Amino acid sequence: MAKSEESPADGPHPRGVGHGCPAGTDHDREVPETDLLSPLTIRGVTFRNRIVMSPMCQYVAQDGLASDWHLVHLGSRAAGGVALVVVEATAVTADGRITPGDLGIWGKQHVEPLARIARFVHSQGAVAGIQLAHAGRKASCDVPWKGGAALTAAQGGWTVVGPSPIPFNEGDPLPLALDEAGIEAVVAAFEAAAGRALAAGFQVFEVHAAHGYLLHEFLSPLSNRRTDQYGGSLDNRMRLTLRVTERVRRRVPDELPVFVRISATDWADGGWDIEQSVVLARQLKGLGVDLIDVSSGALVPKARIPVGKGYQVPFARTIRRETGLLTGAVGLITEASYANEIVTSGDADLVFIARELLREPYWALKAEQELGAEPSWPTPYGYAVKRRAR
Repeated sequence: MAKSEESPADGPHPRGVGHGCPAGTDHDREVPETDLLSPLTIRGVTFRNRIVMSPMCQYVAQDGLASDWHLVHLGSRAAGGVALVVVEATAVTADGRITPGDLGIWGKQHVEPLARIARFVHSQGAVAGIQLAHAGRKASCDVPWKGGAALTAAQGGWTVVGPSPIPFNEGDPLPLALDEAGIEAVVAAFEAAAGRALAAGFQVFEVHAAHGYLLHEFLSPLSNRRTDQYGGSLDNRMRLTLRVTERVRRRVPDELPVFVRISATDWADGGWDIEQSVVLARQLKGLGVDLIDVSSGALVPKARIPVGKGYQVPFARTIRRETGLLTGAVGLITEASYANEIVTSGDADLVFIARELLREPYWALKAEQELGAEPSWPTPYGYAVKRRAR
């Protein structure tokens, strides 16, 4: 966390650390106005810092229902200091699940188990968000620890759908190309799911248009070979994502944010790329989207991805610069100092932490300490932690 040198106070630091500097000095211009621990307000929702628990599938639901595992998994990170907890990809239809273990929100039976999670997350001072998803041609697979292969009918598999009859892996069942009625049903399913998520008490709604799932499949020319109004030109390939987002935004009250997660590039020749992502982001901004959650890849197998520290951050920076939209950065961000740098440099407005939060549920509290703030431990823990430190 950036601290100013002692000087005549121009006002307190947002967290009461350090002193302000006289406006207009060279030193004042060197002090970031915001950092990883600064609050952020989007519409009517205020996030206590810029740290987000990224949506991560657990594959342990039954019939799409959230369980005690999800409550403890997500709730512990809310108690651990993150500002926003985003529930994993939650299927808007039963056949939109990646695996039989995915969470779902296609029926009223899913609302209360999810509401239980949202209530607890909010009780810990964090914001509860949910990612609405349809897996498209990557649906009907076994769970990862059993190999993740496509399920046969005998194994409980189901027919998968997509923009075109092109499978993800060679040898997988051909997806059924959605017709007009099928597309309309998908749009309606996303809108209905947003309504159920609202009833469950969520305050952030993320449309999943990344990682090779249905909306991304329509966006990329590698998976979309249609010749109707949903294929061919960029405008046509964006049509489904824009229609879904428009309906979700319409269903969500004006005071609550809508995010969209995209893969900024397919990392493959002839595929979706950052230039097209910028065009899409501008269109989404016009529909009232508040933030683009910028990931990449997963549309095609064996893509050559230069994985490394913060390898997706430049995409978030580009979209933020070119569109004026808020962005979220994700991908191999493990150190508090680097996460802080992403925010202070203006690369992104939120930092989505994924696997590092699996390893360390209290990553955000430790980031507070590392960046010079007093860790905001939950009261039942904080007393013991502070007492031991004496």
